[in-house]
Amino acid sequence: METPASNSSGRLFDGNYRWVICALLFFATTVNYIDRQILSLLKPILDEELGWTNEQFGLINSAFQGAYGIGLLVFGWFIDRFGTKIGYAVSIAAWSVAAIAHAFVGSVGGFLGARIALGLGEGGNFPSAIKAVALWFPKKERAFATSIFNAGTNVGAIIAPAIVPWLAFTWGWQSAFIAAGIAGFLWLLLWIPFYDIPEKIKRLNKNELAFIHSDADEQGVQNKVSWGSLLRYRQTWAFLVAKGLTDPIWWFFLIWLPDYFKQTRGLDIKSSWIHLVTIYAIVTVLSIMGGWVTGYMAKRGWTVTRARKTGMFFFALCVIPIYFVTTVGDWTAVLLIGLAGAAHQAWSANLFTTVSDMFPKHAIASVTGIGGMAGAGVGMLFPFLTGKLLDAFKASGDITGGYAILFAICAFAYVFTFVIHHLLAPKFELFELKKG
Repeated sequence: METPASNSSGRLFDGNYRWVICALLFFATTVNYIDRQILSLLKPILDEELGWTNEQFGLINSAFQGAYGIGLLVFGWFIDRFGTKIGYAVSIAAWSVAAIAHAFVGSVGGFLGARIALGLGEGGNFPSAIKAVALWFPKKERAFATSIFNAGTNVGAIIAPAIVPWLAFTWGWQSAFIAAGIAGFLWLLLWIPFYDIPEKIKRLNKNELAFIHSDADEQGVQNKVSWGSLLRYRQTWAFLVAKGLTDPIWWFFLIWLPDYFKQTRGLDIKSSWIHLVTIYAIVTVLSIMGGWVTGYMAKRGWTVTRARKTGMFFFALCVIPIYFVTTVGDWTAVLLIGLAGAAHQAWSANLFTTVSDMFPKHAIASVTGIGGMAGAGVGMLFPFLTGKLLDAFKASGDITGGYAILFAICAFAYVFTFVIHHLLAPKFELFELKKG
């Protein structure tokens, strides 16, 4: 093992190298979410080219979710076994190839296959990022670091509607997929030389290394854990259930918002892109504050449990106003959706952080993968059922009524989930995993 040292090559990052790691995680997540949003943004163009129904579009997104769930589970195990550096590199290389592959298909079946490949590859993003944060940050900074890299989901959602339509109308819809794939490979050129575990980074000085390990919570041999053994613990189920009940809400926003503005407000992508960009700009700023505030409360002397739970309950309440979104004007709707999206992302950042609060570091990626698979599993059903519901309401001439039902589900999902999560995990404290 190499000994960390402070030298001339590390002065640029002296005492702050962990934030370089956070920046790498942020950019990877940004690319990840640009890739995910391209299809929904191109839906109006592909509607005419492919002639697919909402149900078929929902089915393709459901297939992505199913593949993503499998990818989360497999990459969670792979990352805990082979390390974050290798796991993340394999993941982003795979999803970049899959993104480019979209440009070479021209049928519903072709897009189905490309989305499955993309989902399998993208499954490595969050297990890698959450484990990297646990390795590089002490507990009091983890929620904030997670909210920063998780803001990449919002920045990706801002960039995508700003550039994807322009790429599509300038060089054809295929160019958007190719550009996203190239961005992933460019990220790899930074990841490989700059990332490793803290003890192997020569640029890292001794003071920062000591700070990173200032609340070291693991001693002794780290035993390998299996998926089955992790499911014995209610803490695993707390994370699993919370992901399963709230992840589909975020997917609903990503997949259906462009269609919502077009179908209910007459705004095509050329007109609604400014609304989408504004929504995700709101989400970006407010969600980072949501990650910061729980860390601030912890630094002020609150217990981790009290800080996280207070924040998560407040974020759950902030989603409720979205219930009224179909009854207000365009820009009021933007504000309500932006608030709900920000609350989801702040909730999500803190929910991810509860895994590192409760589980030892050698199990974090596996638990994240299991919970992520639950979110993707329910998320697999939600787009398909959403498509069927909207087709039914569209046939009756009341598609706004269909969206009203969907936004009502979104409004109350988080308070309901908070109660279940609290019952399963009343305290966020590290516990010892038993062997076997």
